[in-house]
Amino acid sequence: MVDAVVVGAGPNGLAAAIELARNGRSVHLIEGSDQVGGGTRTAELTLPGFRHDVCSAVHPLAVGSPFLRTLPLAEFGLELLEPATQAAHPLDDGTAAVLARSLEETADGLGADAGAYLSLVGAFARDWDRLAEFVLAPQTRPPRSPLLAARFGAIGVAPAELTARVRFRTPAARALFGGMAAHAIRPLRAPGTTAFALVLLALGHACGWPIARGGSQQITAAMRAYLESLGATIEVDRPIGSLAELPPSRAVLFDVTPRQLLAICGDALPGGYRRALERYRYGAGVFKVDYALSGPVPWTAPAVRDAGTVHLAGPLEEIVASEREVAAGSAPARPYVLVAQQSLVDPSRAPAPSHTLWAYCHVPNGSKVDMTGAIERQIERFAPGFAELVLARATRGPAALEAENPNYVGGDINGGLASLWQIIARPALRPNPYATPNPRLLLCSSSTPPGGGVHGMCGFHAARAALRGPLGSGRRLRRTGEAMARGTAA
Repeated sequence: MVDAVVVGAGPNGLAAAIELARNGRSVHLIEGSDQVGGGTRTAELTLPGFRHDVCSAVHPLAVGSPFLRTLPLAEFGLELLEPATQAAHPLDDGTAAVLARSLEETADGLGADAGAYLSLVGAFARDWDRLAEFVLAPQTRPPRSPLLAARFGAIGVAPAELTARVRFRTPAARALFGGMAAHAIRPLRAPGTTAFALVLLALGHACGWPIARGGSQQITAAMRAYLESLGATIEVDRPIGSLAELPPSRAVLFDVTPRQLLAICGDALPGGYRRALERYRYGAGVFKVDYALSGPVPWTAPAVRDAGTVHLAGPLEEIVASEREVAAGSAPARPYVLVAQQSLVDPSRAPAPSHTLWAYCHVPNGSKVDMTGAIERQIERFAPGFAELVLARATRGPAALEAENPNYVGGDINGGLASLWQIIARPALRPNPYATPNPRLLLCSSSTPPGGGVHGMCGFHAARAALRGPLGSGRRLRRTGEAMARGTAA
């Protein structure tokens, strides 16, 4: 018997296993795929020598995570590379709004909206560490920095479209803010979407938006190596369909969404909790295209040419319309497109002088519409001549994404809808969202707070819950830094 079995080796499953192992518990990690990483993997999807990130590509939360920053991942081969420009949002007039590492430089680039930007984002960027303790923890516990949390909550609860229109006057500032908010994969008129923009902008200034040398796989490969150095065992290529298939343990932590949890162990959970999980809502899906290119993308706006991340959608009004159509069940003709230019920062991604490009747009959950043409028209709109550079492309819609990773239900890469309710009650309204009514079974996936992203905080909080619950034995918990002690789930 081991102390804990962790099912699923995405970033959160790895994080949970690491936190348990470095607190002296014996851990066995089981992954259904033939390699660890979940969506944080890299593969040759188009042509030999072209390495593409399977899902996650740019990692501000990996740097800004209070948990991941305590791990010695650099000693296990991880190197994060920061682009010259963190992110850019091109406009039809040939200019672009830019997220620079410097708060002041970003504000200056917004002209008449410089002061408004500093007023809105400055405090959160300068105080990211304290903000992270609040936004990357369960919202059911009191914050340790109540004034900062109250300010963030009062501003962040607003719909992003309203915030952009009220706070900013220029199309550039409104578009930049709207593009950040659209990472919520929700209509920009929905409450709480402002919070997503504030977090991503603050991270850009406090931590940057880096890319992993060699591919996102290097993050989870380093986590695996560190976990094994702690004495844990890892088993891959072993899908789990029921509790009976698991080895004996004192606790089981699941890096899965509610749908898979019900399939594996629904009969071990009481009816009320099962019904709550059945009501859990999944969000919109994504349609992804990876490109092998003969050269760099010929962006019209010079500021976009060295950006690690690019948001394509033109003005704020277009972003609002695109995300509204997705929520209404339609595939937009002019989608909001997220682009990552990893090979500009990391030449190992493609044979010189070639490049890779990573792109996806939002679509209704389970959509079967091929969005390749719509994505390429958006890229060509801001980079005429792009189509001539395409050597090969690999496309995957919601069904293909879910087939590859069952946690991506209907193409939802965030583990569930990020509505205000499901930020608080994720996956159900409970004082400890990681624990189930069965004290031996816990959930550690992005379907728990704080939700999607490569930060490991869902796994960390679930592990701490296990250490204070079924794995508690009177032994004092390891302190993982003052911030982590403050972030511990009750």
